Amino acid sequence: MAEVVRDEYNPAHSPLRAIPIFAQSGDERYLNVDKMILKEVDALPHALINNVTTKLGVHGEILLAYISWLRNRIIEKRTRDSYAPVLHVDVYGTIGIAFHQDMDQIVHYCRQLGEAAHPFRLLVEGPIDTGDREGTLYALAELTHRLDEEQIPVDIVADEWCNTLEDIREFADRKAGHIIQIKTPDLGGIQNVAEAILYCKGHGIGAYCGGTCNETNLSAEATTSIAIACDADVCLAKPGMDVDSGYMTVHNFMHRTLAQSNRRLNRK
Repeated sequence: MAEVVRDEYNPAHSPLRAIPIFAQSGDERYLNVDKMILKEVDALPHALINNVTTKLGVHGEILLAYISWLRNRIIEKRTRDSYAPVLHVDVYGTIGIAFHQDMDQIVHYCRQLGEAAHPFRLLVEGPIDTGDREGTLYALAELTHRLDEEQIPVDIVADEWCNTLEDIREFADRKAGHIIQIKTPDLGGIQNVAEAILYCKGHGIGAYCGGTCNETNLSAEATTSIAIACDADVCLAKPGMDVDSGYMTVHNFMHRTLAQSNRRLNRK
């Protein structure tokens, strides 16, 4: 599948290469982190931060403490110093809610998160959701600009309100995020997923070939093939939120694909 998509949409991309994999913890955000560290997952943990009171904290204190714990846990449990995963948390707009959409406070909080994550790279997905597409797009573009201007080491991932190929193009054009999640079930076809990844990469925006935990092994294999073919920056482990099933489905399929493709290349 990856070779067919590559030959049609991205023919210069040869040989194929492995794509970093992003695993999801679900609400088991402590135990599942240990699984991710032992498996040396490339990006972790998602963490499902979808409630201000119980998961973010009304002043952001719960997430801040979690990021500090996460950073220390990786350093404590990793078996080699060179293992340095990307920290990627999805906050479902809760940062904007907690800080009443006040951009100065949000920027300050992002700085605190980045400092807590150091020396690891931190991605924050969906920090602001204004309840409408245009407002969210404008807010994420402003936040992205502020973080870059103030050299705050946090990257923003756009997700909600960025659902179609047309949405992705507009978010990329307006730099509403450093990375865009390409929600594969919402795009309407594998050709749109391929075009979305290539459009982001062509415009200097990170391409996260994502989706949902509520998929099948077949959809995971198909979208992983597209991620490999179009050289996405990261690929979601799916289905499931138990880490093991989704990560092994995507990881094993990806490396089988690369082994088969490289074997054919070496025979030519």
